[in-house]
Amino acid sequence: MIYFGKKLAQMLPVAFFVTIIVFALTNLLPGDPTVTILGEQATPEQRAAVRIEYGLDQPAPIRYVTWLARVAQGDFGRSLRTREDVGQMLAARVPVTLELGFLSILIAVAIGMPAGILAARFRGSFIDVIASFLAMSSVAVPYFWMGVLLIMLFSLKLGWLPASGHVRLFDDPAENLRLMIMPALTIGTAFAALVMRQTRASMLQVLSQDYVRTARAKGLNERLVLTRHALRNALIPIVTVIGLQVGALLGGAVVTETVFALPGLGRMLVDGIFQRDFPVIQGAILFIVIAVFLVNLLTDMLYRAFDPRVKA
Repeated sequence: MIYFGKKLAQMLPVAFFVTIIVFALTNLLPGDPTVTILGEQATPEQRAAVRIEYGLDQPAPIRYVTWLARVAQGDFGRSLRTREDVGQMLAARVPVTLELGFLSILIAVAIGMPAGILAARFRGSFIDVIASFLAMSSVAVPYFWMGVLLIMLFSLKLGWLPASGHVRLFDDPAENLRLMIMPALTIGTAFAALVMRQTRASMLQVLSQDYVRTARAKGLNERLVLTRHALRNALIPIVTVIGLQVGALLGGAVVTETVFALPGLGRMLVDGIFQRDFPVIQGAILFIVIAVFLVNLLTDMLYRAFDPRVKA
């Protein structure tokens, strides 16, 4: 508990600095937020009244302190366009992004780890060359292009899957999976390439160790050597890659949710940027930052679970 208390204490100054960056960058966006509220036909007097009502006439430091005090109490404000509570918007949209992220990681691990193990086991072989080539190709393909390719193949050509839309998981699990599988593949294939490359590198390092050669010399089954002796000791670098790539995964969700019209956190952020809806942008970005912090903390916990030698 002391270890994790120290980690949380180290995150607080970083989180405070992040709130400053988020607020500053949001307010540097071009455009007038009063246009979002009143429309382009509003008079200067009406816009001035709205600025006073929303505190937009106040200096930036005062607005920042007011916003931070509300956030500390769990109040993210209200959307300038719809007047909806931003906290409620996050509560409605975050589960979609979490499901997308979970499915993407599941696909990445299911594809990347076996491919990395096989590539390491048969180093220099045709399997290794093909796996490495596919990994490099997957990393090079942008998310939006992969999404378009999947839509063209599975929706337009084959007609197997719907191109867009969303149904909540507990309303119709089967239809939810049909709608989520292509977005998850879009992110998961690129993520799988990174997992595969790290798994291969870690396994190659572990397979050259003396205890692996000893296990083979004792006549242990090769599958047991790879899974029980080699993979377990190669997991820490793999977990590191997965934890560090969560930020990139959430960044991919911004693009992917827009392509597939998913009502998640990423699309909420994109809509907020286009509409100059400052409370929505600030709430979405702040939640993403907090999520990355928590995943990094979870990664540290997994370190200690996989390797008790990792100390505070």
